[in-house]
Amino acid sequence: MKPVLFILLLAFLFGCKDGKKEAVVPTTDEAVEVAVKDSDTHPGKKYMETECYVCHNPSVSQAKMIAPPMVAIKMRYIDSSTTKEAFTKALIRWVNDPETASKMPGALKRFGCMPYMPHPDGALKQIADYLYEHEVEKPDWFDAHYAGQHGKGRQMGKGKEMGQQKGIAYQEPEKIYANVGLGYALATQAQLGKNLKKAIQEGGPVGAIAFCNEKALKLTDSMSVMSNAVIKRVSDKPRNPNNKANGEELAHIASFKKTIESGEEPSPFVQIENGEVQFYYPITTNVMCLQCHGKPNEQVGDETLTMLKKLYPNDQAVGYDVNQVRGMWSIVFDENGHD
Repeated sequence: MKPVLFILLLAFLFGCKDGKKEAVVPTTDEAVEVAVKDSDTHPGKKYMETECYVCHNPSVSQAKMIAPPMVAIKMRYIDSSTTKEAFTKALIRWVNDPETASKMPGALKRFGCMPYMPHPDGALKQIADYLYEHEVEKPDWFDAHYAGQHGKGRQMGKGKEMGQQKGIAYQEPEKIYANVGLGYALATQAQLGKNLKKAIQEGGPVGAIAFCNEKALKLTDSMSVMSNAVIKRVSDKPRNPNNKANGEELAHIASFKKTIESGEEPSPFVQIENGEVQFYYPITTNVMCLQCHGKPNEQVGDETLTMLKKLYPNDQAVGYDVNQVRGMWSIVFDENGHD
């Protein structure tokens, strides 16, 4: 799966208003005490697939990974002497403070520091329980990659292989920063997606518009603070005037449009200057996006149009079709700490 599909998949998920209800993940300490042995119904598995696979998806090709797969995390944090309690504490500490000492220096070098994303400790305990007790899905390429990097492994933890690290194939700085920027974009998209999904479930497209008007920009700003980066969504056809692209951004949007129109897969654009990294990556539309961004009186209903005219009298963000560039991620972060 290519990185751009993460964003499309998120849009699809939060657009399915009439789909099946998601399983509730217990997050209290009492719920965590309940032993869940069936890996297919384990709440930790559900939470991990919903929240962690945005960046740690085992279905992604090795070249397109923006974070290590969960099986690699398990193998680096669990050995034959690791207790479940110790692993749980280490996982919670790492997620709550990604800049703490990592046991994966190679992944840190390649992908950069994971952006902070708030998760309930109860949910993290469920993930830890699942990782410790069950086999974890591996990417198709993982065994060959691991053998090449670590040599012959030894059996550790719950049947997983764990070898001694012998070397890491490092990427060029531009590729490292592309992964870092994409991680920030996907993490922000995940937070927007969860909240937008709830808004659509409760109020349909009109509810989604109200959420975007009141909270989307604030949520993006909050993710900027947590990530120690400047994260923006910009467009050549903005709905919110604050999201209007500047001259340089317009040029990159035009370039991304040509790439996608030609049927090619876009790649992040990275520019490094004066100790700062500027990252650009397109935001594209799918069927679900057209409820608010499609053709008026066709995909966009009358009630939705009325709300748009009320909240955005100068709205330009309609008339789109599927797989068109709706806008772009424009992210700036410090070069230090990622090189």
